[in-house]
Amino acid sequence: MTPPPYFRPLPTPAEMAAWDRMAVAQAGIRPEVLMENAGLRALAALEDEYGPVAGKSVLVFAGAGNNGGDAFVLARHLFERRARVRVLHTRPKKKYRGHTRHNLLLAQWSGLDLNLVDDKGSCDAAQPDIVVDGLLGTGLSRGLDPRHLNLIRAVNRLGERAFVLALDIPSGLSGLTGRPCPEAVRADLTATFGEIKLGLALPEAAPYVGRLRLGRIGIPGRIKDQNPPANWLITPEIMDLLPLPQALMHKGDAGRVLVVGGSQGLTGAAQLAALGALRAGSGLVTVACPAGLCAQVKAFVPEIMVLPLGPGGHWNTARLEELSGRLDRFDVVVAGPGLGRTGETGAFVRALAQNCPLPLLLDADALFHLAGDPELLKALPKNTVLTPHPGEMARLANTDTASVQAARLDAARDLAVGTGCVVALKGAGTVVADPKGRVHVCPLAEPNLAVGGSGDVLSGVVGSLLARGLSALPATCLGVYWHALCGRLLKTDNPLRGNLAQEIAAALPAAAKEALCKRPKT
Repeated sequence: MTPPPYFRPLPTPAEMAAWDRMAVAQAGIRPEVLMENAGLRALAALEDEYGPVAGKSVLVFAGAGNNGGDAFVLARHLFERRARVRVLHTRPKKKYRGHTRHNLLLAQWSGLDLNLVDDKGSCDAAQPDIVVDGLLGTGLSRGLDPRHLNLIRAVNRLGERAFVLALDIPSGLSGLTGRPCPEAVRADLTATFGEIKLGLALPEAAPYVGRLRLGRIGIPGRIKDQNPPANWLITPEIMDLLPLPQALMHKGDAGRVLVVGGSQGLTGAAQLAALGALRAGSGLVTVACPAGLCAQVKAFVPEIMVLPLGPGGHWNTARLEELSGRLDRFDVVVAGPGLGRTGETGAFVRALAQNCPLPLLLDADALFHLAGDPELLKALPKNTVLTPHPGEMARLANTDTASVQAARLDAARDLAVGTGCVVALKGAGTVVADPKGRVHVCPLAEPNLAVGGSGDVLSGVVGSLLARGLSALPATCLGVYWHALCGRLLKTDNPLRGNLAQEIAAALPAAAKEALCKRPKT
């Protein structure tokens, strides 16, 4: 099945290698053709980003595997473009095999200067204009040996005064985690082939990848569609899901959001969630809270309505009885921001989670209380959305934050599959997992979002989209991406941070406008 345009495949190195094999075995595409296409796509990316290469000195590092084969192809075409090319290869010529050997011999026949690197990986080459990194591909799964570590350091040293192009992935970088092993080439441009590999899309890879360019090399779409990967990239096209306003609409048509939250000293979280929903376009947003807190909530933004629940300032199960008869006035419930962590509040949360008839988003303190009831987590209504930050995820998964951060995609996937919910694990490069085990990665990691209350705004945005008719997965992916766009927008005026969470909410209409302006006219 063809995926929607707002999701792009993010294969792991193993999945990408399987597609390559299928292209050869099932479609009959010769591996030399795939390698030739990769070299040509890299050449096009280099000329687009760097400019004409004629007369430029180019030092090409070619490894022993397919990455080295791509490097031999590119070196040959650079030579044909009248660049001054020198190739350093890591294996004696007679020991190269298959299509990589084929391209080495073709490069040699073309008249290229080929030189074997010594056993220590020493490099005494003259300073070039361009360095091409074709040492190691995406399949790196262990630490670097001393020879390759020396070569990577040589590339980075030369790269201080040269333009560095990495083929498929910067050498030393894991194609699975995006982390160096333990060092990696720092590229100005990475030309990757077939599809963007998972590791390249993760925020840990950003300091090494430089500008990322994708080159199609001829793997049939049928193979990708019939063998979909487990991970996907959220693309800018997700913004096309934003509901457009209609001329005759009224406030009720734009979604009626109920935020259930707030407690003594914590009313700000519920206020920010409500503000996020308003700024995302909902027409009516209400905060349900104990009556003793209503004045505090209402004083923040007059457009936020309040639903007082009983006297005083505390939550208990009696509040749910008052709330239940009024839920028909709303389209979605966002529960958790600022609820507090008392025992009575926990009883309220558990009762609400079991009995809510509306689409439900659970965040913050609601997740704190549900973490203590794993059976209830497994019995949540279908299409419930959970939006934990790493600490909350650690509590839900009965582990620690460091373990969550070390395997963010797996943590989100496990919780989504285990609960049947859509899970957004917040943080740099937020990931959204669905109950089928598919993980969707937001490519934007914006430091301006790392501020208290940012997650509350996000819950309001996703709640607004749910209230306007989007189902759980697209609403969550759209909300995450839109929220991240606000961080990017705020960085323009606040490059050293300093913005407030309410300013993230305030940026939502401008971020939507920018995305709308990029839509093709109909």
